[in-house]
Amino acid sequence: LKLKIGYPSRTEERQILDAMASTAPKMDITPVITPEQILKARKVVDEIYIDEKVRDYVVDLVFATRKPSDYGLNIDNFVQFGASPRATIAITLAAKAWAFLNGRGYVTPQDIKTIGVDVLRHRVIPSYEAEAEDLTSEDLVRRLFELVEVP
Repeated sequence: LKLKIGYPSRTEERQILDAMASTAPKMDITPVITPEQILKARKVVDEIYIDEKVRDYVVDLVFATRKPSDYGLNIDNFVQFGASPRATIAITLAAKAWAFLNGRGYVTPQDIKTIGVDVLRHRVIPSYEAEAEDLTSEDLVRRLFELVEVP
């Protein structure tokens, strides 16, 4: 995933300075979960259901990054490189984790849309033509999610 995180506020920045500006910062860390609980949660995530139509939707999204015109998208000249099979896996696992965090035992197409941009924004490489048009990889990925048919 490539999450977009802004800078801390001035107050937060000062707190970071006060806590960490030392060659041996004091690290008082209180665990909120045990390693065993993490492993159990991962097993539960593996069991989250994802329907075949939703899995096909994931594959369509990734394939649309490679051959946009096959999906009715007029952006072929803006995509230099599309996403690899690792993107298909990453979207699926992230969507399962998202469903788990939202208390569901199944993945919806909206889960795919919710996490998909974060997964794909650094996996789609815009062409020089896209850059000349001021289009970023995120712009291209958002177009995919707007136009690829949802099951």
